[in-house]
Amino acid sequence: MNSSSCVIVTFLLLFVGCSARRLYSLPSDNKIAKKPLQTFRAFNVAHRGSNGELPEETGPAYLRAIEEGTDFIETDILASKDGVLMCHHDVTLDETTDIAKHKEFADRVKTYEVEGKNQTGFFIFDFTLKELKTLRANQRFAFRDQQYNGKFAIITFEEYIQIAINAPRVIGIYPEIKNPVLMNQHVKWSKGKKFEDVFVEILKKYGYKGSYLSKEWLNQPCFIQSFAPSSLVRIHNQTDLPKIFLIDDVDVRTQDTNQTYAEITSDQYFSYIKEYVVGIGPWKDTIVPVQNNYTQTPTDLVTRAHAHNLQVHPYTFRNENQYLHFNFCEDPYMEFDYWINTIGVDGLFTDFTGSLHRYQEWTSQSPGTVDAIKLLQNIAKMIRKFKF
Repeated sequence: MNSSSCVIVTFLLLFVGCSARRLYSLPSDNKIAKKPLQTFRAFNVAHRGSNGELPEETGPAYLRAIEEGTDFIETDILASKDGVLMCHHDVTLDETTDIAKHKEFADRVKTYEVEGKNQTGFFIFDFTLKELKTLRANQRFAFRDQQYNGKFAIITFEEYIQIAINAPRVIGIYPEIKNPVLMNQHVKWSKGKKFEDVFVEILKKYGYKGSYLSKEWLNQPCFIQSFAPSSLVRIHNQTDLPKIFLIDDVDVRTQDTNQTYAEITSDQYFSYIKEYVVGIGPWKDTIVPVQNNYTQTPTDLVTRAHAHNLQVHPYTFRNENQYLHFNFCEDPYMEFDYWINTIGVDGLFTDFTGSLHRYQEWTSQSPGTVDAIKLLQNIAKMIRKFKF
C-alpha cells in the first residue's frame, strides 16, 4: 500500500467512526434516549400481549411481547365493582381465570343482558379490585401451553401503562374502551363521570397526548380503540390521541348504535367517522373472505378506507394451523407477506408478535440500517479504485 492510499483509508475510517459516535458526550446525554417507535412499516400490535405463549393480558405476556419486538401492546379495558379500570377481555371471568376454584365467590354467578343476549357467569363488575387480585389467569385455548395457568395476576390499566413506560425502548399502547354500554350500566363513578371519561383521565395522568405522529405522540404512542362509535365520538374533545373504530363480522351490529356492517362500512359513514378516528380495525375475514379454508377475492374495504385517509389494522393473526388458510401453505410468514404487500394494511393484531417481528426484520429493514449498508458499499467502491 502506498502512502497516499494509507492517508485515504485512514481518513475514511475516521469519517465512519466520527459519523457513528461523538468523541465526547454532551450533558444532555446523561439520560439515555430510548430507541424510538418505528413508523416506516406496518405496526406490529401484540394482541393481548404475547398470548400465543402466555396467558392473555398479564404482565408477563406484555413483557414477552416487548422482548419479542412488538411496536404496540394491546389490551381491553373493563371496570371493577369499585370503579378501577382493569385489563381483561371478557366481561365474565369464567374462561381465562381460576375463579371456579374460589369457593368464596361461588354465590356471585349472575345473569345479565349483554349486547341483546342473556349471559351467565362471574361478571368482572361484581368484584372489587381487592377480590380480582386474588384470581390468577389461565390460557384461553386448550391447544396452547398450559404450564403458566394460575401463576399470573390480573392487572389494572395503570399497571399496564407502567409496563410500556418502563420498557427499554419506546412502546406504544393500544387500549380498547370495552363494552362501554354495559360498564356504564353497572359501574358508577363520582361526579357523574362515565366509563369513557375515567379511561381518558388515566391516559392524561400518565402523559399520553398528541395527534398521530406528533412529537408528543411519538414520545408516548397510543391508539384508542372501540367497537362503540359513540364512545369514540364522546372522547373526541377530551383527547387528541388517535382513535381506531373496530369493526366486527358482517352479521354483527354495533353494540351502542345498533348499526349494520353495511352501514358502518359505507363511504358515507367513512366520511362521517373520519372526523373522529384515524383508522379502522376490522375482523380480517371481512377484508379477505374465506371459504373451505381458502381465501377468496378481497373486498374493497381497504381500498375505500385508504381513499378516506383511514388506516386499516385488521385482527387477529395466529400461527396455529387451524387459523392459517391453505393458500398460505399453513405458513404464517406467507400470510404476513400477503396482508402487508398485497392487501396493504397499516398494522396487524397478532397473538405471535415475535413471528411478525422476524418477518418484518427480514423483509423491511429500517432506513438507518439501509443507509449504513449503502455508506459501507460506497466506501468499498472508493477503496477498490486504489492499488494496494
